[in-house]
This record gives sequence, structure tokens and C-alpha cells, in this order.
Amino acid sequence: MAPKVIIILGSASDLHIAEKAIDILEKLQISYSLKIASAHRTHSLVRELVIQSTKENVEVFIGIAGLAAHLPGTIAAYTHKPVIGVPVDVKVGGLDALYSSVQMPFPAPVATVGIDRGDNAAILAGQIIGINNEEIRNNISKLRDSYKNKVINSEKEVLSNLNGNYLEKDFLDIESLVIDESLDSIKEIEGEPLISIIPGSHSDMVVAKKTAIVLDRMKIKYDMRVISPIRHASKFEKYVNELDSVKLFIAISGLSSHVTGALVGLSEKPVIGVPCSKDISEDAILSMINMPPGVPVGTVGLNNGRNGGILGSEILALSDKKIEDNLKHIKYKTANL
Repeated sequence: MAPKVIIILGSASDLHIAEKAIDILEKLQISYSLKIASAHRTHSLVRELVIQSTKENVEVFIGIAGLAAHLPGTIAAYTHKPVIGVPVDVKVGGLDALYSSVQMPFPAPVATVGIDRGDNAAILAGQIIGINNEEIRNNISKLRDSYKNKVINSEKEVLSNLNGNYLEKDFLDIESLVIDESLDSIKEIEGEPLISIIPGSHSDMVVAKKTAIVLDRMKIKYDMRVISPIRHASKFEKYVNELDSVKLFIAISGLSSHVTGALVGLSEKPVIGVPCSKDISEDAILSMINMPPGVPVGTVGLNNGRNGGILGSEILALSDKKIEDNLKHIKYKTANL
């Protein structure tokens, strides 16, 4: 039986990053396989691994590589399944690998996670597979709870070791806090969208419309509205919580990209990030990609709303033959131009 996930390493030296992914996949009870193949030194091997794995219905690919990390992009060239890229810190803080992975052309997106974040790659893979698997969704929830409890317990440990004369240890004890459930009203959501596109501001709509055009071509229902989690925090939370039919989010945001950060804090569904900027800048890309453990954002290239739409389509195509057929037409026709 084919595994759900295949991990491909560009080098055996990247095994310590793969082990982070393996640990998470074991916890989530997701079947996987591991291969070592270089995009540059064994290109034909990568090609055959990807083509045969796609035919065998492997659902998600994870490509792990450093330096000029073309492995995730090479994987994306030979499959219409979701590809997650993990850049590895070998030189210059891993930025060379990060940009090589994330800045992919249309229509070959790589959902890039943070540098050395094999764990987040596996969690994102679990979120993608969990769209159609309730047991895995439950395992994701349990895993997220463990991260939450770790944060709560860390405060207790820190406070127990502090002995300042003016320290008020009992102020706003987190276990006694009552969360305010009153939220701003929002315009009613029409229909049953499968994808939510959320631009952080009206200036991001140019990129958001590119995403929408792809989803229109794929005949995928979506909802799109501008809501800032900074300017309208409670309204944003209410919107996210009411999207029962939505399978994933595509967040489009510039500057410090608070939209993606807010989404992963509120939802366990997959989040695709599209950084945008009028100039080539690092703030939006880095703040989307370099998320802490447990809250991955699958980030595509700067201003590449079309690749955000393709990646969302790849995820939904895992369980929808019509979307898969439309996706193949776009991906493989474009490749043959």
C-alpha cells in the first residue's frame, strides 16, 4: 500500500530535519516513506520517484533541502499533488534555500514552511490529509492542545522561579480567565464556499483577484472579503469561526503578515500564505514562513496569487475528480507551452 506522505531528502545530511517530520507523522498516525534523491545530482531519480508516487496516489510530498534548494520545485514540476518545501540552514541562515523553495513560477507552487521546520511540514501535511480524514483531524487537535498546554505550563514554571519583591504572581491567573465570546457582526456568508480568500487590506486586492481568477477556472466556490485581524480583531475571529464549509484559507498580506498568524491561531485548517509587496521585500515572506512549531503556513512566492490558487486546488483535488481534471489541464498544458 502506498503511504500518504513521501519525504524526499536532497542529502543524507538533512536527516535531522526529516526526523522532526517523522516524529510528528508518527504522532498523527500517518503513513510515510523516506527517500534520498538530489535535484541536481540525480535528477532522473527524483523525476521517477515523483511520477510513480503520484500514480500510486501518494497524497502529499515533502521536499527537504539546503543551499540552492531546487528539490521541492523539481518535485512540483512532476506532480499535481501538494508539495511542501522545508528549507535547510546550511549557509547564510538558510535564506538561499528558503527563496529557492518559495519563489516558484506558475503553476508549480511549493508550500514553503520555516527554515529547518520539518515538524511544521508534517503538521501541514496532516492538515491537508485531515480535510478528508476525521481521525487525523482529531489527532491534529490533540497535537495542537499539547503545544497550547506547553505554553501554559511554561508560565507556571517561570513564575515559580521568580522572586521579585514587587512581583504579583496571582494577577490575572490564566486558569481563571473568562474569555469574552461577544464578537462584532459580519455580513452573512453566501452559499457553501470551499475556500476563503482573506486579503489583509484593500491594497492587497490586486493579488487576491489573481487567486480568485484561478479558482474560477477551477470551478471552486470561494468567499473573499477584506478583514484585518489588527483593525477588526473580533470581526475577524467571528468570520473564521463561522466558516463551517470552508476546507482551507488563502491569506494575502503584506508587511508583517498578521493575517496568516491570526488564522493559524484560530483554525486548525490548512492556511496558504501569499506575501505581497509593491517592492521586493523580506518582511512579508519571512513573517509568513518562519512560524513557530505547531502553526504552519504553506507560503508561496511574493505577489503570486495564482500559485496560491493552484496550491488550494491541489489540496481539494485529493478528493474531487472534477477539480483534479481541471488542475491537470492547467498544470500540464502550461508545462507543454
